[in-house]
Amino acid sequence: MPGPAYGQPADVTLAPGLYVVSTPIGNLRDITLRAIDTLAAADEVLSEDTRVAGKLMSAYELKPKLSPYHDHNGAERRPGLLKKLKNNGVIALISDAGTPLVSDPGWKLVHEALEAGINVFPVPGASAMLAGLVASGLPSDKFMFAGFLPSKSTARKNFCDSLKAVPSTLIFYESGPRLAATLADLSETLGGNRSAAVARELTKLFEETRRGTLAELANHYSEKGPPKGEIVLLIGPPEDQVFTQETIDAALREALADHPMKAAANAVAEAMNLSKRDIYQRALKLKSDGL
Repeated sequence: MPGPAYGQPADVTLAPGLYVVSTPIGNLRDITLRAIDTLAAADEVLSEDTRVAGKLMSAYELKPKLSPYHDHNGAERRPGLLKKLKNNGVIALISDAGTPLVSDPGWKLVHEALEAGINVFPVPGASAMLAGLVASGLPSDKFMFAGFLPSKSTARKNFCDSLKAVPSTLIFYESGPRLAATLADLSETLGGNRSAAVARELTKLFEETRRGTLAELANHYSEKGPPKGEIVLLIGPPEDQVFTQETIDAALREALADHPMKAAANAVAEAMNLSKRDIYQRALKLKSDGL
């Protein structure tokens, strides 16, 4: 017997539990057949905005029971949802776009469901973060998703400074109006020569990925003005630096002039991303030699 037509849900029976379902980030064709099956078979589909979810359901002729679940009603709704799940309910959780729990309110529901012994099933699919990464041309073997940056410049710089030495591609979500200021702060904090990419409107008609250094991108968006659409900002890992013994010794002498031995050694090791033990031993040697 032939299976269901492409894009039409199969007649499936889902095991009780919470299904975390990825939905398209723009192009409605970027949905999996399993996601369609799950949305069609679930007792209830939770969405951030039922109007947004309704457009997706209409495109695939799905008519599930839609109900809102978001930051403002989550605490109120979770007890009732958990009760339904404990009574062998089948509930699907979607976000407005992409993979739920990535910068959206679904995490608390999943956490409490697992704490209550309820099965949680991932139904993977589209993700703006991963789409931006593969289009950026930046190293993808190690990456760190850091969500949204602080809106205030000082807090943003402090946050980025804490990530300066992370040996991975950094990924953020950002808004168009803040992009130029954010890139300027990143250029100042992480270094203007650091490789980066700005990916926007991914999978949509005006999809664009602009690549360059942080300084180049900061200048571009400062001159052109804020871009439209959803934005993924990616920054390549720091280049490995090779420090000569003379450079290390000079940094240690400067730090030892104002700090105790251990604190000075730790500060230099962290700044240069070197072994604290090795730098401490070198500091001891300099001290014994009279610096």
